[in-house]
Amino acid sequence: MSLYNKLKWILGVLIVFVLIIATNLIDKNNFTRVRDSVVTIYEDRIIASDLIFELQQSIHEKEVAIVLRDSLFYKNQNSRVNQHIESLLARYDETKLTKKESKIYKNLKSNLADLMTLENKNTSINLLNKNEILAKIDNLKSNLSDLSKVQLDEGGKQMSISRKALDTVEFFTQLEICILVVLAIVIQLIVMYNPKKTE
Repeated sequence: MSLYNKLKWILGVLIVFVLIIATNLIDKNNFTRVRDSVVTIYEDRIIASDLIFELQQSIHEKEVAIVLRDSLFYKNQNSRVNQHIESLLARYDETKLTKKESKIYKNLKSNLADLMTLENKNTSINLLNKNEILAKIDNLKSNLSDLSKVQLDEGGKQMSISRKALDTVEFFTQLEICILVVLAIVIQLIVMYNPKKTE
């Protein structure tokens, strides 16, 4: 095999090799984005939604107790519910918060602290200001509703990121196939081309 033919083969193989490496690096980056997006959806959105749901249930228990003037709840269960709320907040602190979510969450914690302060002022249910506590509970329900909407919005954004990354992978896969077909044809032409020797 002449030097010219060897160079043609080396050039052809190098072009294919570089193309495959380039598309694999692009694919790897896109698959990393998809993986990170899926992890974020689970860890920071689905788990957060579950925590919000549990917080809503605990707040609802308090609301029912104050409306019914349930003194047994405040004697026996309120401290347990407060501990449960604290553990839920501790778990929520472990999720990644967006700026908007962080602001709402800070407001939620402030409203919870105010509610617990009101509840601790008087141990007797008859001395508790029903309207003031219900107003704080309404604020908490509003905070939890806003947090729930953030989870939905952020989950949608992460799904959009995943879709874009997968669309990019699909595009580059199709492009890679087309380029490989073209390169195969070009390599065949280079290999078969035999320049006429001039005498």
